Amino acid sequence: MNARAFRHKAIPASCSFSRGVRHTAVLVALLTIPLGGCSFDLGSWGADSPKPQPVAQKPTDNISARSVSDSQGYTTRGQVLARSGKNEEALAEFDRALSLDPYNVQALYGRGLIYQGEKQYQQAIEDFTAANGLTPQKVEPLLGRATSYLAIDKAKEAAADLDEAVQADPNSAPAWSARGQAYERLGDKAKAAASYGRAIAIRPKDEAARSGLARTGG
Repeated sequence: MNARAFRHKAIPASCSFSRGVRHTAVLVALLTIPLGGCSFDLGSWGADSPKPQPVAQKPTDNISARSVSDSQGYTTRGQVLARSGKNEEALAEFDRALSLDPYNVQALYGRGLIYQGEKQYQQAIEDFTAANGLTPQKVEPLLGRATSYLAIDKAKEAAADLDEAVQADPNSAPAWSARGQAYERLGDKAKAAASYGRAIAIRPKDEAARSGLARTGG
């Protein structure tokens, strides 16, 4: 893929979904992706939580083990570069990774985060959608896509993703906080206040959720 003229931008250390301001802060989630694995860890699921659906087997007939291994190596370098704020170089590494293995979830997710940080929201949505298809009921791609939807004023689509995200991980404060914003934009103050309240219960110092709860009368 041809080189792109992207601005170098450090990954922010906060997490906020304020409209038009710091909506790229979800990039910090990149720091939590394990460098050694090839997929997200599904983690533990409570007895009452919906179980993750089985992921469709990747069609790897035309992808050699060497290509998969090399793809993961490029992904690891991309993650390290992204952590250092070298987004243009990181993007190139993710592109290389995906040219070898189009089903590399970490590369799709990492590239989506960089596109989101560069305000290229449609490209971000496409990568998060692909990552979500490979890891159903995983909160990170859903939250990433919802954040991009919020950035382009598609609150209805964001709310649908966030409904699914909080079912996938009921303890995700960022997902509840973002869900509050989505429903606040849709004019549903009751759902917004309930979502902000859940975010605060999980993360008491979530100032964005506290402000949202105050706005929605919670």
